[in-house]
Amino acid sequence: MKKNRSLKKYTLVIIPIIAVSIGIGAFAFSNKQELIDDKSELILGGSPILGNPDARVTLLEWGDYQCTYCYRFHANTKDNVFANFVDNGMVKFAFRDFTLNGPASVLAAEASYCAGDQGKYWEYHDELYNNWEGENTGWVNMHNLKKFATSVGLDMDTFDKCLQSEKYKQKVLGNYKYGQSIGISATPTFIVIDEQGNVQVIRGAQPYSVFEQVLKAKLA
Repeated sequence: MKKNRSLKKYTLVIIPIIAVSIGIGAFAFSNKQELIDDKSELILGGSPILGNPDARVTLLEWGDYQCTYCYRFHANTKDNVFANFVDNGMVKFAFRDFTLNGPASVLAAEASYCAGDQGKYWEYHDELYNNWEGENTGWVNMHNLKKFATSVGLDMDTFDKCLQSEKYKQKVLGNYKYGQSIGISATPTFIVIDEQGNVQVIRGAQPYSVFEQVLKAKLA
């Protein structure tokens, strides 16, 4: 994963942090905490919210369905984050597309929103990661996307019409453009927002301990 620039356009507040040992090509979380005026702007245009919509802390993932490190977060870390912070109502979670792996990633994201039209965004989201087979290896194709839709119980005529019409293509491309405008340049990038609008960034498929440290600090 490539190193990101810090999110821009916000007032920066420097804070000390604890150094974290990490994997190749990524670093854990920024040495800056940033203040935003309108946290809702960051989650508009993305997924439905999971968890308590009134939770004091928001965890927003910028991701790509083909991304290796996004898959690792989904497979290795997400369940613990949800069990300890989202499912108990302390943190709400949202996902926003950053389709840096190209047209196949855009198509997968479009399919997730088509599933959302039938109330099954998150089921389809998880089905994509559960069937992940690498970056640009060909697994994201119309045949597989329809197979995943069948697996989560979608009405296939409605899903197919949505996908063929490219109903959500501009939304997905708009998410990517907006992400670039605030400094997102790699996936996954997680933005943690407290009720005062303070932002902290976690970059890469970090271990659960990193998320636990940041989220507990935001909730304190």
